[in-house]
Amino acid sequence: MSTETISAAAATVQSRFLTRVIRLDAVASGALGVLLLGAGWALDGPLGLSSTLSAGAGAFLVLWSAALLMIGRRPAVRRTAVREIVAINLAWVVASLGALFVLELTALGVGFVIVQAVAVGLFAELQLTGLRR
Repeated sequence: MSTETISAAAATVQSRFLTRVIRLDAVASGALGVLLLGAGWALDGPLGLSSTLSAGAGAFLVLWSAALLMIGRRPAVRRTAVREIVAINLAWVVASLGALFVLELTALGVGFVIVQAVAVGLFAELQLTGLRR
């Protein structure tokens, strides 16, 4: 076996658990994205999220979901791709928690932001677990 083949094999991880977690992340992200895009106008009052913010976040999440689905459908995933997914998920968590201090959210809005941030953080942790397996 050549060094190049070994390096290529080490650069990917073949894990059914990891691909399932990435796909589940894609489904959850896509569902939230569609909700924010389609009903963001209705969330302004109950959550305190502006329709502009909802639309922007929703559009990002729909695109993010598509990217995750493309990555998660492969039997072997590049380790760098998983690390990038984790980094983006963690950036989302930080941005979400930062939004608690910047936005004028209702109590329900604060709960919504915290719950989705915890869910995204959990996806990041599960993806790191899949990477280590």
